Amino acid sequence: MDLKDFKWTREPAVHRISEDALEIVTEPHTDLWQNTYYHFCNDNAPLFLAETGRRYFSFSVKTDFRESRRRFDQCGLALYLDGKNWIKAAVEYENERFGHLGSVVTNGGFSDWATTEIDAAVRIVWYRLSRREDDFRVECSFDGVRYSQMRVCHMARGGGSVRFGVYACSPEDSSFCARFTNFAFTDCLWPPHDGQQPDPKH
Repeated sequence: MDLKDFKWTREPAVHRISEDALEIVTEPHTDLWQNTYYHFCNDNAPLFLAETGRRYFSFSVKTDFRESRRRFDQCGLALYLDGKNWIKAAVEYENERFGHLGSVVTNGGFSDWATTEIDAAVRIVWYRLSRREDDFRVECSFDGVRYSQMRVCHMARGGGSVRFGVYACSPEDSSFCARFTNFAFTDCLWPPHDGQQPDPKH
């Protein structure tokens, strides 16, 4: 992908862009979350996004977060329609023993959070986002070859042009350098469903 096609939602004070790599130095107290459980709304993390009207595609990227060191430090993949409708996937730093590999889907201003613990030694993860109209699939990989599904979700406002890319943030009083490489935009790698047929339309 040509990184010149990407634009910032909120440009971070410190970042570096080369021909095929992006580095973001996070700023303290930056985050993406809407309402659920915590009852706060945070929408100040920097996102580096491209836009497409293609209804079927896959986007993948490699993330390197070896410098993260404070609880909730994170960097990963994002689909961002607006402040109340978005998807993100990342590893959030928890402690020296484990992190949280997870994803958040926000529809209409309410976020959910699905996570699993992974060894804190994991410091590089690939992510892939695939679109089939207004449904989306998020996957992760630890070698850039074999991907595992994290979730399938629907975006209520995801039927038109969408913006997708990467983000990094530090919700607490922290800062670290997140590195992104291996950006790829391809035909949809999420095959059509071949099992139970849709219910008849009434």
